[in-house]
Amino acid sequence: VLNVWVSTDHDEIERVAKLWGAQVIRRSPEVSKDSSSSLETMQEFIKMRPEVDIVCHIQATSPCLHPYHIKEALQMIVDEGCDYVFSVVRRHQFRWSEVKREGKNPIPHNINIAKRPRRQDWPGELYENGSFYFYKREHLENGLQQCERMAYYEMLPEHSVDIDVDIDWPVAEERVLRFGYFGRDQPGEVKLLLCSVSGCLTDGQIYISVSGEELVSTNTRDLGAIHMLQSENIEVILISSSDDPVPKALAEKLARRACCTLRHGVDHKLSEVERLMKEKRLQWRDVAFLGTDTQDVECLSNAGLSGVPPQAPAAAGIAAKYTCRSPAGHGAVREFADYILLLKKKATSRADEERIDRMNF
Repeated sequence: VLNVWVSTDHDEIERVAKLWGAQVIRRSPEVSKDSSSSLETMQEFIKMRPEVDIVCHIQATSPCLHPYHIKEALQMIVDEGCDYVFSVVRRHQFRWSEVKREGKNPIPHNINIAKRPRRQDWPGELYENGSFYFYKREHLENGLQQCERMAYYEMLPEHSVDIDVDIDWPVAEERVLRFGYFGRDQPGEVKLLLCSVSGCLTDGQIYISVSGEELVSTNTRDLGAIHMLQSENIEVILISSSDDPVPKALAEKLARRACCTLRHGVDHKLSEVERLMKEKRLQWRDVAFLGTDTQDVECLSNAGLSGVPPQAPAAAGIAAKYTCRSPAGHGAVREFADYILLLKKKATSRADEERIDRMNF
């Protein structure tokens, strides 16, 4: 793949796409209507990029797509001479005609009800899953009307996730955690979690009592998450900088409550983390980092597993591998801990994926 382009008419989407390294092409108003088709968008793109001869249209609503899917489908274009390749999934569903008048019987489309097959004895049918489409330039230009060689690329059911309506979101989120793509280098089994105090374990607010005493709040679920990780032999260290709004005395109280070590006054977090790694004989892939600020970017980028709360600045969010839905001080640590343990379970149970009953997925 030589270039990744994002077609949009939205300023924020353009900004985020560029931060991730993609090139952006601004859609014209003519193809930015609610009624505009993907084909019209692709045709506009190739008019503006005459050097492009093969286009892969990836649908953002299919989050379980892996690089090898794209590579293998591209080979069907380049090596096998196909003009048009699209992704499909095998379904085992019996289809019936819709009845719009009372008294009329529905008609089966793909079964004989007198000889209804068992699902495991029936090969099923192929359905477009909307994940991606490959086109040669000349066939896009003529509206796909003269494709001599069309082919489909079959994806497994667990990778065929399509977000179309609101109810699809929770299903997709769970499916991505188990079957999604998390980068070329898979994280190792986490042995150490470094968590920022202000903006992660706390919400960054300091309360002052009538007597002038400074107070902070934290969520008991977050403290429980630290204990949960410790029970899984994952060490947790709290870390804060010298200009952290949470005073050292309060940070120490939080560390005692969480039964973990505190590293306070750390102005160069990358150096401190590397020192800890050397001391504990760990690699970056063994380390998880939960941060919240631009000064955390290097650690977030290097850690085998990294996360930020939802309110983190854009640079930190892009560097992190996971963005929590729960706010800082209100469940973010618990959510990230659950994510760490989920990936640990995934790494130790890959054999289970080979035993998935795809006939009944």
